[in-house]
Amino acid sequence: MSTCTRCGTEFGCSMADGLDAPCWCTELPSVVPVPGEAAACWCPACLRQHIATAPPPPQPS
Repeated sequence: MSTCTRCGTEFGCSMADGLDAPCWCTELPSVVPVPGEAAACWCPACLRQHIATAPPPPQPS
């Protein structure tokens, strides 16, 4: 089990738990960086909320 570094909820992370299956987070967009020291695992609810409220990444010109 992993602990969300944002809210403290315990959740399953395939990568941290050493499982062979892909983690649930690989199904989410990878274009939104998790800020600073919080770059450890976040639970599904926190990561989805962050993605939904983060500004879109700059588009290449």
